[in-house]
Amino acid sequence: MTTKQNEIDVTVTLETSWKRALNAARRTDGKEPIDKEPSDAWKAASLLSEHSQIKLVEYLISFRNLRQWVGVHFIRHEHVLPFIHSQRGDRRELPCKRDDLPQGEPNDQDFVVNAQTLINMSRKRLCRRASKETRDAWEEVRKKVGEIDPVMADKMVPNCVYSGFCREKDTCGYAQTKEFNMAVEEYRYKKYE
Repeated sequence: MTTKQNEIDVTVTLETSWKRALNAARRTDGKEPIDKEPSDAWKAASLLSEHSQIKLVEYLISFRNLRQWVGVHFIRHEHVLPFIHSQRGDRRELPCKRDDLPQGEPNDQDFVVNAQTLINMSRKRLCRRASKETRDAWEEVRKKVGEIDPVMADKMVPNCVYSGFCREKDTCGYAQTKEFNMAVEEYRYKKYE
């Protein structure tokens, strides 16, 4: 997305390498650390099994012009470390009194998360029953993750794809489509080198 007054701009940085997760997993098997990145197949298996080593792979998500209330949706998740541009008048110029700022006021916000948190957040924020603005922002995150870590992005799916069925009381109908069945198949069985 191009940055304009009310459009968000997202950047994602891989803060820790997958090698860190590989060596943690090797430790649990009684093996010595090695100096190499794991294969994409190993990453995919680790993400699907959600073993603890994936918590060592960390990402920095930076938003510019994110609506304040959309950011609130993100910080509700466990294991999100937020850094949100202060709305204090002594720290920045505000368009009005702080108490009068609308929830939709754009703000710059950073979030540090790990791979497990990306999975958990995606389950809720990519659901078609989630707020459109929040879903769009998180879809942009997924896209940016895909540019630096395609395997991680492949495993960032809505809850219905993750579970194989819709858990919502008021379903959107996606789980009854051919597209959904293909998405579940891709999520579970995509082959990596």
